[in-house]
Amino acid sequence: MKTAERVVIVALLVVLFGGAYVGYTAVQQKRADYRAEVAAGKFEIRDEAEVAVVETESESPSDWRSIYPNTVPMTLGGVSVEVSVADSMSERIKGLSGTPYLPTYVVKLFAFGVPGTHSIWMKDMNYSLDILWADEDGTIVHIEENVSPDTFPESFTSPTPAWFVVEANAGFVAQHNIQLGDELILPTPTSE
Repeated sequence: MKTAERVVIVALLVVLFGGAYVGYTAVQQKRADYRAEVAAGKFEIRDEAEVAVVETESESPSDWRSIYPNTVPMTLGGVSVEVSVADSMSERIKGLSGTPYLPTYVVKLFAFGVPGTHSIWMKDMNYSLDILWADEDGTIVHIEENVSPDTFPESFTSPTPAWFVVEANAGFVAQHNIQLGDELILPTPTSE
């Protein structure tokens, strides 16, 4: 190996290690700055109860549209609701997982398009639900009420094949006296 090649290799190694060292020291300095700011009281550390109250207070009737932007009107057991439709596989898998709340007259509709038992679980849920299964005609064939997030990993299914599953706030079924045989009336697509 020639001297010039050795000089180039050494120079590259110096640049590489020098860059790594500069990056490392910059990160360490940033951490030291944050520690100093925390020690000086520049950050407010709130407990989880305070954060939950603030989040609940910010849930105004208009805020829900940012969580459920594409809703359409539907009738569920004679009750008018706004429905957020999960019609793709990824939307059906996610469902309401991770959502902070479900407004009173908003429901999640899982449109499977084929008859089946269609299992529902409460993975990553933050609140309890009423779950309803409906056949191809929209007739409710099974209901599970007040299903808690604590039930995960248990799953819930309909003993009767269903095409649709609806998730509503816990208490929705009892409040509106929804029973087996009631109907969900899906919105009809409009032609433009």
